[in-house]
Amino acid sequence: MIPFIERLNHATNVLIAGCGGGFDVFAGVPLAQHLTARGKNVVFAGLSFTNLWLCGGERVGETVWRVDQSAAEIPYFPEKWLAEWLARGEQLVPIYAFAKSGVRPLAAAYRSIIDRHDIDTVILVDGGTDSIVFGDEPGVGSVVEDAVTLVAADHAAGENVLLAAIGFGVDHYHGVSHHAFLENVAQLIRDGGFLGAFALSQGSKEVDAFLDLVDYANQRQPQHPSIVCNSIASALRGEFGNYHATNRTSGSELFINPLMAQYWTFRSSAVVRRIEYAGELGETERAEDVRRIIDLHREMTELRPFRPIPL
Repeated sequence: MIPFIERLNHATNVLIAGCGGGFDVFAGVPLAQHLTARGKNVVFAGLSFTNLWLCGGERVGETVWRVDQSAAEIPYFPEKWLAEWLARGEQLVPIYAFAKSGVRPLAAAYRSIIDRHDIDTVILVDGGTDSIVFGDEPGVGSVVEDAVTLVAADHAAGENVLLAAIGFGVDHYHGVSHHAFLENVAQLIRDGGFLGAFALSQGSKEVDAFLDLVDYANQRQPQHPSIVCNSIASALRGEFGNYHATNRTSGSELFINPLMAQYWTFRSSAVVRRIEYAGELGETERAEDVRRIIDLHREMTELRPFRPIPL
């Protein structure tokens, strides 16, 4: 038995939240399909890169909006496209969008959703693996959004927070060392924070749903398709190597591979305990404060060398 799946079997009301913001919440759709098919209640949320003050959704907190298919037509709005896609299948699932902030406002936002929906399990879903960053890696990807979400959710729900990262290899595009990721996973195994890994399978209802959602979002916003989601979709369709599903990545080298279809799962609290600047982030109010703390930490830290994975 995979410990992560066992935890889900005992859950009733589950919040699935994008760890890095933006399209990351899409990577939780296969998990949501699995859970709802088993009678679980699911709520979606995540940091938004959209100007939520213009979104037309219901503002339910200082930095929280509820989004549905009737929200305003904004050029970049993954939360709305998810709502539209769910409505096509008559899946009326609550979706919340959090404005960018520091840890304290985001933790309050998480608490409000947890209380509103009696959430017993929070799953943070990362498209890519740059959420498993401790602070001394040679490359950290979209570190601000991941770090603020991990620490805020930990403050809000502690041991009830799980982390699932999917898309191994996609962060090559953002200069992340996969050697460092695997080294960090080994550390989390020693810490007892690793909850197992499992892969999505082509032809399953969960994969069909994810691929359909990605195709729908590509149609809704052809000028800004998700690099991460399209990379995972390419892997699920059997592509390999330097394959480009979108011209956003033209001129770069990608590493599409079968491991992109695998979820790596963890106790989020174990990851937070390894983040070297987590304590400093706890009192932040703004995303700019988070960036400043992380940048200063990295300036003062001897970073690991960038090592390729031996073949």
